[in-house]
Amino acid sequence: MFKSIIFLTFFISGSFVFAQPYAPQAGTPGSTAIHKGSLSFTAWATDVRVVRGFQNIQLPGLGLASSGVPENAIGYPDGNVVSLGDKGYAVATFEHPIRDGQGYDFAVFENGSVGYLELATVAVSSDGVNYYMFPSHSLTQTHTQLGTFDTPVAQNLHNLAGKYIGEYGTPFDLSDIQNAPLLDKQAVRFVKITDVCGSLNPVYATYDSYGNKINDSFPTPFPSGGFDLQAVGVIHEQLLSEESFDVFALKVYPNPFTTELFISDDYNYEIEYVFKDVLGKTVLEGRYYGGIINTGSLPSGIYLLTLQSQGKKRNLKMIKK
Repeated sequence: MFKSIIFLTFFISGSFVFAQPYAPQAGTPGSTAIHKGSLSFTAWATDVRVVRGFQNIQLPGLGLASSGVPENAIGYPDGNVVSLGDKGYAVATFEHPIRDGQGYDFAVFENGSVGYLELATVAVSSDGVNYYMFPSHSLTQTHTQLGTFDTPVAQNLHNLAGKYIGEYGTPFDLSDIQNAPLLDKQAVRFVKITDVCGSLNPVYATYDSYGNKINDSFPTPFPSGGFDLQAVGVIHEQLLSEESFDVFALKVYPNPFTTELFISDDYNYEIEYVFKDVLGKTVLEGRYYGGIINTGSLPSGIYLLTLQSQGKKRNLKMIKK
């Protein structure tokens, strides 16, 4: 997807002032934010691995961020998060690889508000070893540190996760990344989200693709410090061909659900299903032979759905409205 960005530069009182060329906050004309309920999302992360960063990278004795668990960032964004801490990171994986389609290909959800945004850089990989960063840009001033409860603003930020408020994802287009021999843009299996340490101290700072320090809230010396990952939603996914069909190359929808749940299974496999509540208690189970699963008896809440067939098992986080 080709994007043209016009920079307007004015010379005022001996200093350069840059106009704000990037998309504004969700709900504002020109915003690129995508609501979590958008039908453009076809899938969500199915696994997330987290390496925590410090609550305060300058005071390592405070320990690591610890709020939330990685499983909170699996599936649909329900408000639960995992906090990464200063320069901590998460790697999200998916049932099917992400592919470079027309327009945006996936989106990352944080839990921020207009008055408090926390940022992260985003990189992708096909093999889990070689990662390629989205080119990012911060126009936030770098002469005064944003304090613990200060915030950058969306229109000063480009290709940085967290620029949009909690119910809206920051979208990313794989065509923004330069082609590389070790990156297959039609088979992206890993998305790495790394907390922006907002410190202006060059020892700890995170830099954008133009060499600018990214000024963000700092320090955030709390167990919930750093970027709070809520979800990664897929817009363009690579589906398996019929010849390589696997019993779990299928879709379970809708999510969130109400009284019925559907499984796209053209091959009519017998599938065992088990719903467990947040306490691990089995609340619904049965066998699926096609058609629908009646979920009317389940109260509203969050469930772990386990599907099993032919010796293979799959777990999904599901939400009942």
